[in-house]
Amino acid sequence: MMYGGEAEVADPKAFEAEVAEKIGMPEEITFRYRSPYFKHIFGDDGYASGYYTYLWAQVLEADAWELFKQKGIFDKKTAASFKKNILESGDTEDAMVLFKRFRGHEPDTKALLRLRGFEK
Repeated sequence: MMYGGEAEVADPKAFEAEVAEKIGMPEEITFRYRSPYFKHIFGDDGYASGYYTYLWAQVLEADAWELFKQKGIFDKKTAASFKKNILESGDTEDAMVLFKRFRGHEPDTKALLRLRGFEK
């Protein structure tokens, strides 16, 4: 069976079994999420855009966390800047302006990859 591109998956169980075999997944381990669980993500433009908003929030979180790790998680200056520029300011200015004021640069998307162990 060929999957990808424009091809449709007629039998999700067969597809999952093929993928599990291809990656050498032990039979004792099951998929955490089944293929049909994600239909709502790709079947509706509204949810799909919202899903990527979650990922963007995780980028911001990871990048902010890196500053706390660099300065020390109990660094008062960093905490005060986060409180002033992120928590207290809310929607008073453009979010990118507030983040850059706190972090000193635009969000680094690679911070999320580093947090998840995909990049150093």
